[in-house]
Amino acid sequence: MHVEAVFFDMDGLLADTEKVWLLVETEVMERLGGEWSHEHQRNLVGGSMERTVDYMIKHSRVPVSPQVLRQWLTEGMTRRLSEGVEAMPGALELLGEVVAAGVPAALVTSSVPEIAGLVLDHIGRAHFSAIVTAGDVTRTKPHPEPYLTAARLLGVDPARCVVLEDSPNGVAAATAAGCAVVAVPSLLPIEPAPGRAVVSSLLDVDLPYLRSLIP
Repeated sequence: MHVEAVFFDMDGLLADTEKVWLLVETEVMERLGGEWSHEHQRNLVGGSMERTVDYMIKHSRVPVSPQVLRQWLTEGMTRRLSEGVEAMPGALELLGEVVAAGVPAALVTSSVPEIAGLVLDHIGRAHFSAIVTAGDVTRTKPHPEPYLTAARLLGVDPARCVVLEDSPNGVAAATAAGCAVVAVPSLLPIEPAPGRAVVSSLLDVDLPYLRSLIP
């Protein structure tokens, strides 16, 4: 079977950054005099910075501007990610296998360019033939635009691409783009469905498996 490209989500799929987001969001909410929990984070998994900012403003009920809150979040993530980024189990091995086989890989994330750039500094930009961040699209996941943009940049048919995702928002975006999907749920459950496989870890995934998903 011929896979034209493999698209990797970033937060919670390729990089173990969801725990970093939780720390930073908690710090920012404490700065606003409020409290933050895993439940709040689950409400935002796979979403954009704008969605996170809006949610935090509504939850805190403190008169802070979206621009200031975005700056606090970005600065907090930048500080922590500059110290290092952990890859998710099996992520770098799968990425290396895909690239070594000559299959183009793309990073497709709802994170802003500043944060994605720091993760790529540790993971390695050279692995990716295309990179799509929130700065490259007008509509982020769950809209299909990020994955359609990646397919366009690589000149491939979305129907012959496999997406690796950890969140329902990301899965919805990939499915709407017409891609095959492998879900590795992180903070929220994801059920198998036509065109969607669910695994517990990327350690369970290799290139022959991805190829088997393309009819």
